[in-house]
Amino acid sequence: MVNKPDVNQGYHRSFLLVVDFSSELGAALRFACRRALHTNGSVALFHAVEPSDFHHFASIAGLMETEARSEAEKLLQRVAADVQRLTGKMPSLFLREGDTNEQLLAVLDEQKDISVLVLGAGTGEEGPGPLVSALSGRLAGQITLPVTIVPGNLTTEEIDALT
Repeated sequence: MVNKPDVNQGYHRSFLLVVDFSSELGAALRFACRRALHTNGSVALFHAVEPSDFHHFASIAGLMETEARSEAEKLLQRVAADVQRLTGKMPSLFLREGDTNEQLLAVLDEQKDISVLVLGAGTGEEGPGPLVSALSGRLAGQITLPVTIVPGNLTTEEIDALT
């Protein structure tokens, strides 16, 4: 009997989860963690702090940006704790400042070990969300890896059945 080589041997699968303050984050988080757990992979977390549009007073704009970064750090810490609990591994963290689309493309270009991008999609009247819309539209040709879009209304049981 011939042993087949393990196709996953030497290959590390990393799932980059885009983290935001949306309600669909929970479904995408669970999906990414379950996939990482079942493929001996890992999860990485990405969040971009958008620059302030308040240019009238530099000190107020600076304060707003500092507060936004602090909130983003707290959010990433909470989500990282959930990843640790669900996978047993601490995630890599990517906190950037600037346009979300541009910063995400930069991280994907810089981090060659990321193998899947995971996004949560809104299910309300507003649509799936600006990032999902951009990545499935005008930015689609700039992404060189699979993108998994997780509907935000999936239940825990539904996600577990998929993964």
